[in-house]
Formats: sequence, structure tokens, C-alpha cells
Amino acid sequence: MKIKSIYLFLLFTVVLSTNFLNAQQRRRIEIPYSGFMVINEDNPDATVLTRDDSQQVHIKHEGVDMWCDEAVYYAKQDFIEAYGNVIIKQGDTINMVAKYVEYSGKTQLAFASGDVVLKEPSSTLTTDTLFFDRIKQQAYYKTKGKVVRDSSGTITSQIGRYYMNNKKYQFVNNVKLINPDYVIDSDRLDFYSISGHAYMYGPTTITGDASKIYCERGFYDTNNDTGYFVKKSRIDYDDRVFEGDSMYFDRNRSFASATNNIKVTDTTNNAIIKGHYAEVFRDKDSVFITKRALAITVQENDSIYIHSDTLMVTGKPDHRITRAFYNAKIYKSDLSGKADSIHVDHKKGLTELINLKRFDTQDAFATKRNPILWNVGNQMTGDSIHLISNTETEELDSLKVFKNAFVISKDTIGEGYNQIKGQKLYGLFTNNELSTIDIIKNAETIYYLRNENNELVGIDKAKSGKIKIWISNNTIDEVRKIKQIDGSTYPEDEFPKNGRLLRGFDWRDDERPKSVEDLFKDDPPLELPIIKGLGEYIPQEEFFDEELMQRVEDANKNNFKSSTNTNSKTNNNKKEENKAARKIPKKVTLDKKFSNRKKGN
Repeated sequence: MKIKSIYLFLLFTVVLSTNFLNAQQRRRIEIPYSGFMVINEDNPDATVLTRDDSQQVHIKHEGVDMWCDEAVYYAKQDFIEAYGNVIIKQGDTINMVAKYVEYSGKTQLAFASGDVVLKEPSSTLTTDTLFFDRIKQQAYYKTKGKVVRDSSGTITSQIGRYYMNNKKYQFVNNVKLINPDYVIDSDRLDFYSISGHAYMYGPTTITGDASKIYCERGFYDTNNDTGYFVKKSRIDYDDRVFEGDSMYFDRNRSFASATNNIKVTDTTNNAIIKGHYAEVFRDKDSVFITKRALAITVQENDSIYIHSDTLMVTGKPDHRITRAFYNAKIYKSDLSGKADSIHVDHKKGLTELINLKRFDTQDAFATKRNPILWNVGNQMTGDSIHLISNTETEELDSLKVFKNAFVISKDTIGEGYNQIKGQKLYGLFTNNELSTIDIIKNAETIYYLRNENNELVGIDKAKSGKIKIWISNNTIDEVRKIKQIDGSTYPEDEFPKNGRLLRGFDWRDDERPKSVEDLFKDDPPLELPIIKGLGEYIPQEEFFDEELMQRVEDANKNNFKSSTNTNSKTNNNKKEENKAARKIPKKVTLDKKFSNRKKGN
């Protein structure tokens, strides 16, 4: 074998001129500079290009410049192999370096391997192997890659695609975005390098120091640290779990909001809040929730439910306070109540039922609608009511009614009502039932006296300074009047009908919630907004699609024609290797052949 070597700049000009004359529909690969050229006489189609001491081999094609230490150019297939410190530049937008690059001038498909680094103005991609389709302006890897963007962090995945026209990355399989403040793990992630916007699909977590977010479809702005999540979305804080159909998150403000089917779980205090719009301020330990708002204090024996137009829960985990505003109601199996506002101090076990003066009626003849509490068969009202529970046993302990206290219970057999009223009321509970009642100042009573056989003995009506009452099984056992100023016991037929109700009597049993569902019976119809925004995931298109594979096949047809014409004198019609196809995965080429057979090709 004879090898002939000369300076390329003396000879290659002639080769280029021949190539340009043969190129009719496209431009062929150009070699503006090479220090040396070596031609193998047994394979004159392969030209070896080598750098000299002054500079690397320079290769050009259709707006792309390539430099390398050594290259092999196959003129018939317009194909080049570049070795050593390979650099590729496409205008001012794309810079790529690698140890080895193959490039077809016919298909404009490049393959790079060995410490591949692709840079664009906003990010840097590194991987072991990379395909670059210049027609579609897309880059593709399947051997794990890493993208670095200064303000967003580092993204790694097993498979990735870069769409240069849209400045968009599409990552698939084991996607991880690492930022100094958080880490995103996802099945699939679309990332826009200019805006820093990330779109996540499939099971995804965003883990930070103070929170962990989960969703199966979401958006995150890596520049401003804000996000929007749908489909099974939730945020886990240290002591709260926040769930909803649609969620917004602002890391810098430690703020989150949610819409539709919301659940906030206080893992420390075993409490739950539900509704259809909520806001959480983590740094302030504050939760605001509305639209069918419901607070649930989960207890071993009997949970407590509070419903109102608006709920707020504030305070550190060891001292939570729940505030229910506007048409507030409370329910447990043996207790229920209503007020304009209900405040609960969970540490003290104090529940306050309060009416707001601005909601009072201006009708002088109307009965004042005070806060109300029902326990077993007793109805209690007053200007404000305090209910105290034992936080350890989770049982009712005591009751305080301030100003205009009024207790009513229906007579067990007849049509009358037992009534007690006064300025203040203090009650004690035993086994969650009222056992004693003290009426302080201006006490008045009407109660029906019955013997052991439940026969009516008489009706007692009295006034005194104080009254103490003992109750069991919802029946008055004893009444002790202190400083009595007036009182009589009447036979039923002698008791005046117009005196059977004390002033301010208002029996409100029809308002009494008798189940959790009853808490909502006065609410207007619920209309939930339709969640819009993030669409379903659009699967990644095949990089080696029909259009690309057609280019590869067309290049092969041209290679065969060229080879046949060249070797016709020697009767050598053996088909040459299609170099443009040799790095394409075998499965893709086999699928293409099978598809062609089905079409009859």
C-alpha cells in the first residue's frame, strides 16, 4: 500500500471545486483549513485531515463551523468523522465540544460522544453521547445527561431532548432538579431555559428545608420560586399537611393557597380543616379557609365539628386557636351550638360562642338571637357562652353563660317547658351531661314537679337571688332557691296560661344540628370553579421519526447509486455501509424496515 502526503492547502482546493460542481441540490461539506491531508490509494474516498501547529482542522456546512485535531472525510457520502478536542458552533446560539463527532452532510445529523458539552446562552448540557438534528434543530441523549442553569440549578435525567427554537428541554426518566433551596424529583419535566419555567408530569416531589410538595401535574417558576400544582397535590410542612385540587405556592413568602376539595391536617394536634378555598401562611402559623369550611378536632371518644362561612386557625402547634366567623355552628354527639362567632383555645380547652352586636336586629319587639348551646335535652342561651373541656380526658367540664342566661328543657311527658333564667349561669358536667346549674342574680324558674311515677305534682314558679339545680338523666332532681323573694307551686289547671313562659323565652330546637350534615343545611348551593391551566402531558415525539429516517434512507440510496457508477468497470456492485445510519439505534432501523414491509416497499 502506498501512502501519499502533501500539504492540503495546495491540493484540497481542487477537490473542493470538484465537489461543488457535483452538488446540485444542496451544499456539500467544506474544509476551509487543514494542516495536512493523507489519501489511502486503496480507498481514495477516505481523506484524512490533520491539524498543524498553527490551528485545528476547520470544517463548515450550512451555517455550522467545526474544529478538531483530526478528521476523516468520505466524499461520496459527504460524511465526516472528527477526532480530538472537537468544537462545533452554530451562529451565536450553540457551542458544543466533544472528543468525537460524526456528521452527515446529506442528513445534517450529528453524533457526538466523549465528554459532550453543549452550551446555549442560558444553560449548559453535558452528557456522554448526543444526537444533534440540524434540520429539526433538536438535540437528544439517552445515556443520562445534566443541564446547568445558574439561577435554577442542575437538572439530570436518563433521557433528554433540547428544542433549540423554543429554548426548551424535555427530560424523561429519573429527572432531578437540584437547587440550593430545594430538590425536584419527577418522572417527566419540561424546562424552558430562558424563563426558568418547569412543567412537571407524573409523580413529582419538591423538597425544601421547610416543606415537601407532591403533585402529579405542576408548574414551577425557578426564577421567582413560585409554583402551581394540580392532580393529587399536597404540601407537607413540619406539623401540617395541606391538600387540594389546585394549589399555588410562594416559597419566598412562605405562602400557599388551594382551591376545591381542601384538607389541612394538623399532625401535632390531631385536627383537620376542610373547605374549598384556603390560604396557609407558614411563618405566621396561620390557616384561612372558606367555602363549606369545617374544622374537626379528632378525639378518641367523640370528635368535635365546627362549621362557619370562614375559619382561621392560628398559633404555634402547642397553642392553636380556631376562630369561626359568620353563622358558626358546633356539633358533637352530645353537644351542639350556634353563634355569630365561635373561638376555641385548644390548649385551655375553652370554647367561646359570641354574637356580634352589628348583627343584632333593630326591631324592638323581636326576640334577641343570642348564642345557643344544646346538651342532651337542655337548650342554653346568653349574650356569650363559655364551654370548658378537660383536654386530657376530652370530656366536657364546665359551662359559663354571661348575661341573660336562659336554660330551657321540654317537660318529659307534658307539653310544658322547664325554664331557668338569670344574669349569669355556671354549670358542671358529669360524663358530658349537665349535672349542676347555678343561676346568679335575678334568678327565675318554672319547672314541672313529678313524682316517682312521673305523675305531675304541680308547676313551680319562683324568683330568687340565686338558684342551684341538680340534674340527672335530663331530669331536675332538686332545686334550691337562695334569697327567694317570690314563688308558688300551682296545680296544672290553676297555673295561668299567660304565665307559663318566662320573658325572653325562645325555643329553637328546629335550629339544632343533629348531625354533621345538619351543619351545612343553611348554606347556599355550592358552586365550585372549574380548574384550568395545566393540560395533560404530551408524550415526547420520537427523535428518530419518519422524516429523519427518510433522510437517512435517501442518503443510502444516493450512496448505492454513486458506488454502482464508480465501480461499474470492475463489476463491483456491493452496497457500501450507510455511515449516516450507523449510530442510529438498531431497534429504530428494524422498526423502519418492518414498517416498509407492511407498506409493500
